[in-house]
Amino acid sequence: MSKPFIIGIAGGSGSGKSTVTNKIVDAVSGAHTAVIVQDNYYRDQSDLTFEQRILTNYDHPRAFDWALMIQQVDDLKQGLPIKMPQYSFTEHTRAADSITIVPATVIVIEGLFALYDAALCDMMSLKIYVDTDPDVRFIRRLTRDISERGRSMESVISQYKATVRPMHNQFIEPSKRNADVILPQGANDPAVDMITARVNALIALAG
Repeated sequence: MSKPFIIGIAGGSGSGKSTVTNKIVDAVSGAHTAVIVQDNYYRDQSDLTFEQRILTNYDHPRAFDWALMIQQVDDLKQGLPIKMPQYSFTEHTRAADSITIVPATVIVIEGLFALYDAALCDMMSLKIYVDTDPDVRFIRRLTRDISERGRSMESVISQYKATVRPMHNQFIEPSKRNADVILPQGANDPAVDMITARVNALIALAG
């Protein structure tokens, strides 16, 4: 393919975006894939104290380094490798290391706000919104933040009520109108199978 097939996958926290991403990557036959995880593009906060960092609203669009993310996606689109940043959710700032991502036939962009920015959406060949019930999303987030990010149950619940739920309603939920496909009930197999079959058909046609 002369240009990569770029897929955007958005949805609320705990909606199953990563599961959908992994299923698509596994099912895309004979194509090299690259995954851009939007969580890695939270702004660097090394100039702030730890006490200041923990006050960051990670569920608001301004928490992200949009310029860097859009530039790196464009670089991949132009056939250039990138160094994708990494983010430490224990230190609440960008990590020192990065991951080299090479150009690929299929590029998947996964994140809360993957379908929020118009410039990013314009680069996409397929836009997917993973729509999952709020109670399911909350339970998944609670489990993840406690086991993977060292959070207490009280802090997760407090953050959910203060920022996660209102920001979802204000910014993330409305972004599904930008989607080409909405997956009800999260990563359900029939819907994902239809998407991967379509992607494979388009790759074969273009290749």
